[in-house]
Amino acid sequence: MKEIKNPTSEIINYKEMSKKADFLASIKSLNAEELQARIKEDELRLQKVTFAHSISPLENPQSIKTLRRDIARVKTALRSKELGLS
Repeated sequence: MKEIKNPTSEIINYKEMSKKADFLASIKSLNAEELQARIKEDELRLQKVTFAHSISPLENPQSIKTLRRDIARVKTALRSKELGLS
C-alpha cells in the first residue's frame, strides 16, 4: 500500500482510490432496476450495521460512513440515468 502526503497534509491511499474507481465503474454498468435493487440492499445492510453498532461497537465504525456514501453514489447514478445524463 503506497501512501504519500499531498500539500494539504492529507494522506492519499492509492488502494482506497482504486476501490472507489472499481465501485463507480461497476455502478455505471447497471441499469435502473438493478440500481434500485442495489439501493434497497445497501439500505437494509446499513440498517443492520447501525443496529449492531448500537448494541456493541463495530470493529471498523468507518464502514457505516463508507456504506452511507456508497448509497449516495448509487442514488446519484440512478438519478443521472433517469435524467439521461449517462
